[in-house]
Amino acid sequence: MTGLLDWIARAEIEDTGRGIHLADRDDWTLWSYPKLAGLTRTLAAGLRDRGVDPGDVVVIVARSGPGFVAAFFGALLAGATPAPVPPRAPFRTADTYDDHLAALLRLAQPAAVLTDADLLELLRPVVAAAAPCLSIDDLLAAPTSASVTVSAAAAKPPALLQFTSGSTGNPRGIRVPHDALAANIAAIRTWLHWRPEDACASWLPVHHDMGLIGCLLTPIVTGADLWLMPPEHFITRPERYLRCFGPGGARLTAMPTFGLSHILRRLRDQSFTAHLAATDLSGWRAAVIGAERVYPAVLDEFESALAPFGLRPGTLLPAYGLAEATLAATGVPLGRARREFRADPATLTVGEQVRAAPDGSRIAGCGAPLDDTRVTVTGADGRELPERHVGEIVVRGSAVAAGYVSAASTASTTRLDDGTLHTGDAGFIDGGELFVIGRLGDALKVRGRLVYAEDLEATLGAAGLPLARLAVALGSHHGNPTAVAVLEDATPQRAEASARILRAAAGGAEVIVVAAESGTIPRTTSGKPRRRALWQWFVFRQTAS
Repeated sequence: MTGLLDWIARAEIEDTGRGIHLADRDDWTLWSYPKLAGLTRTLAAGLRDRGVDPGDVVVIVARSGPGFVAAFFGALLAGATPAPVPPRAPFRTADTYDDHLAALLRLAQPAAVLTDADLLELLRPVVAAAAPCLSIDDLLAAPTSASVTVSAAAAKPPALLQFTSGSTGNPRGIRVPHDALAANIAAIRTWLHWRPEDACASWLPVHHDMGLIGCLLTPIVTGADLWLMPPEHFITRPERYLRCFGPGGARLTAMPTFGLSHILRRLRDQSFTAHLAATDLSGWRAAVIGAERVYPAVLDEFESALAPFGLRPGTLLPAYGLAEATLAATGVPLGRARREFRADPATLTVGEQVRAAPDGSRIAGCGAPLDDTRVTVTGADGRELPERHVGEIVVRGSAVAAGYVSAASTASTTRLDDGTLHTGDAGFIDGGELFVIGRLGDALKVRGRLVYAEDLEATLGAAGLPLARLAVALGSHHGNPTAVAVLEDATPQRAEASARILRAAAGGAEVIVVAAESGTIPRTTSGKPRRRALWQWFVFRQTAS
């Protein structure tokens, strides 16, 4: 198993010419691994000079780039535990972001907070009461007293304090040990046959588990080239991302389904496709699709739309994972056709057998467990269920996290219990492959059967509604089981059509469709709808009206 810091010594011995190609306005800047290794050592020494000791937590609030890499690995090299936190997003108000950051700092209890130079003054009023707020740029420019060697990390505190807001919005801090992080990176490399020659491209935020572990740490530890774009660049210029797999030579990537949907929307624009005219995507080997519900129709449409540019069938690999499993738990193997299961959502009752229906919804298979990972499905009594029976997905293995930073942070359907991860997700096993249905807490019993919010969203998506602009929340309203669909920027005609579709799919629940402004739907940092917060918004709206 490769150590998390071994790449530093390798880079100092041999310059392979590889590194991180960082997108700027119109070009890419290469930050070689030897240069990044030097920055990492400098930052580690700077942290030690400022009183950060082995075992301390260092919160990192920084954008994608060499500063983030130096801060993350520099904290590890100093023997500390890095804890990445997102900078404030453009659509988020200062007050709500400050409250969220303050809550994360209370959980982390950091010895220092590292940030980009231009964010320093914005963060100081919030951070000052918790820890010193230090500029990454200043630390890299300041003289240091001594070099820090890799052996300084021998105490091995947690390698990562990973925050997840979850669908409830309550921040949770997850302690990921060195061995768990190294094990998950090794399992991902084995799964994807990842070699130093296999370049990766990513637009995912580096504070999120998929962007951090799958698309930043894994290529760095492997010594592979990485083409790294800030998320906002991908939103405005996704064709630039796609060209990474042509002239850039990238072969591997990962993203949620909404990233595919965004590209598909842009592909309908002829001026967009003109940018790809000379791009050959035949070298693109794998795109891991996860972090949210995987929609088979979107996968099919994406591969069909990009087939004229050389994209091969089977490039998209659905996967399942979550932060408490470090990242990935299951994945479709390279070179194997995707599987799907057709079932009527109304028959998917916890503990009961899945009954197929010719006209049922399509559920994507998320592959078999990765190396040293065991995935089972259990009933309400905790016993393992047979194949094709729906229950709670349970994960065990070397990559399962050690626990939460405080008991107060475990108010969720996801639980870590002495090495066993009770995910709070509903699914079933078929032929050794995992099929995920949705969150157990995002289901509503209607006339004795469970209706899942994600299935209702999938039904609307199949009818042509953009999944990135809708969400369904379930609850009891005036004593009746109710499905509330919030549609952003929807026309009255689309809202009316959505109501008809949902009434047919909701199994007898009352259906309420709300047309709302863009940005109304609260989402996690990975783009998942925060359904409980959405339900609370709906109830407050009803009370106030």
